[in-house]
Amino acid sequence: MYSISMLRRFFFFNAAASSSSITPSSSTTTITSKKKSLVFLGSPQVSATVLDALFNASAAPSSSFEVTAIVTQPPSRRDRGRKVMPSPVAQYALDRGFPSDLIFTPERAGEETFLSNLRTLQPELCITAAYGNILPAKFLNIPPLGTVNIHPSLLPLYRGAAPVQRALQDGVKETGVSLAFTVRALDAGPVIARERVEVDDQIKAPDLLALLFSEGSKLLICKLPSIFDGSAKVNAEPQDDSKVTLAPKISPEESWLSFDEEALILHNKVGQEPELKF
Repeated sequence: MYSISMLRRFFFFNAAASSSSITPSSSTTTITSKKKSLVFLGSPQVSATVLDALFNASAAPSSSFEVTAIVTQPPSRRDRGRKVMPSPVAQYALDRGFPSDLIFTPERAGEETFLSNLRTLQPELCITAAYGNILPAKFLNIPPLGTVNIHPSLLPLYRGAAPVQRALQDGVKETGVSLAFTVRALDAGPVIARERVEVDDQIKAPDLLALLFSEGSKLLICKLPSIFDGSAKVNAEPQDDSKVTLAPKISPEESWLSFDEEALILHNKVGQEPELKF
């Protein structure tokens, strides 16, 4: 059985060791196909939906970009057997035949070894979708076209780690997904586009999350040409800070249900998380 550290070394340090062989190949591709280099960052299963859309779009004859690297969370112990496993995004990429030495799994996105390898790849654009790691300025300064995030809310509403759960907790009738440029402040960048989604009052957070990332994938593919030609950055809408609401992570204490609460509050809390304590 592989340990976490062994698998991490496989994914991360193998990439560092082989960066010299990556550069010529990447340069050759750029010269011959003139496709723009895109790096994808994501970790859970919903992120794989976005990666799948990018893979499929990049394979089209008219595509102007290619996914040159993937960044995801390190392997961890998951499922009932508590086996050390790659993130769902890493596993999906491997299943699609993506090179393992181009899957980076740094503990933190500010690690110098990781940033050095990223600079070597010279990505023109980075896309994030539930990556789960804070991106420092050193990272954000690398891609000349910026970093674009898929966020499952109608920004500036529900900035933070649990936008879907908090929206369901509040009993909203409408939510959506936003495509926004990433800045140092949390989920505060200019918005490229939004897609609104009506909320079924029986839907649970995992299903709504999957729906929003599916819609976000379509929105991203639609807007990529304008991101690549720079018009998206010119036309992006600054967020109105006076309308900001926050969506902090759900605490363990909030998972308890008290039957002293009103029925509607209990209904909304049941929808926010798949596992609640009674």
